[in-house]
Amino acid sequence: MRWLITGGAGFIGCNTAARLIADGHEVVIFDNLSRPGADLNLQWLRSRGRYAFVHGDVRDPAALADAFRTNQQLDVVLHLAAQVAVTTSVLDPRTDFEINALGTFNVCEAVRQLAPETILLNASTNKVYGAMTTVPVTERKGQYEYLDLPQGVSEEQPVDFHSPYGCSKGSGEQYVKDYAAIYGLRTLSFRQSCIYGSRQFGIEDQGWVAWFAIAAVVKRPITIYGDGKQVRDILFVDDLIESYLKAIERIATITGRVYNIGGGPQNVASLREVLDHLEELVGSKIPRSLAAWRPGDQRVFVSDITRARKDLGWEPKVAKYEGIRRLVRWVTENRSLFT
Repeated sequence: MRWLITGGAGFIGCNTAARLIADGHEVVIFDNLSRPGADLNLQWLRSRGRYAFVHGDVRDPAALADAFRTNQQLDVVLHLAAQVAVTTSVLDPRTDFEINALGTFNVCEAVRQLAPETILLNASTNKVYGAMTTVPVTERKGQYEYLDLPQGVSEEQPVDFHSPYGCSKGSGEQYVKDYAAIYGLRTLSFRQSCIYGSRQFGIEDQGWVAWFAIAAVVKRPITIYGDGKQVRDILFVDDLIESYLKAIERIATITGRVYNIGGGPQNVASLREVLDHLEELVGSKIPRSLAAWRPGDQRVFVSDITRARKDLGWEPKVAKYEGIRRLVRWVTENRSLFT
């Protein structure tokens, strides 16, 4: 198959591209290379095999159209290009809107006008659920948990957004869903939750598992915003990629749907738990300090992945501690990139 990946030089994009190349697919990467580490990821991909690269921005509909015309007969468009940090969206909501909402609209239009038979997979986010202030949360054993949601948050939970990032990603997700209903496009959206893994150049505002792992390896102090008891279901990137591939196999029966894709209840971890485990792995303490909670931060988010398990035949395979070990190994082997 021929895939076009917007944001293909990013963390998820380059890992997906490497898997596709290894499986014998053709890959076209569309990226503006604005993300730290994007150039390094492209260089690494050259060692994995052949791919085509288009330097472009999803905010530019003409650049997208040119990429589609140059690379015809696309089977799948995987839309990953995004502004990915809540804090950045609060500081600069216009740019966040232009990349996430308008950019996704531009991708939808390119598919509709130039490749209507192409499957469109859209990377959304658990942040579309917002702060979930009406969902009771309790504290047990030093971390937060839902009082009445043992399997986590299902897709039936009303969206609430609560941040410019949530608004822009939610808007894009709705366009993707509506283009299936109105124009008959074959689309899917994945509400992704805390993806981590190798080739992730995490920063303080996004990619927290990688940010902590890098700090552990290079002896860098970190700041915890909140109390560190907040909980997420973390998902190793290889498992995310597997969900994309399983969705493609079943697209005829699931077009237009939205799926939670996260680690689920079996891969829940608090910030403190991850830090403690990292300290065990590297054999030294990570200097840490506390700061105020950030806007839109959820005390708990755990994905109910029942729908994905049922419809896609998918579930996570990499346990949280195994995934963290793999990440630390990669950071250690590439320590020079972070010092």
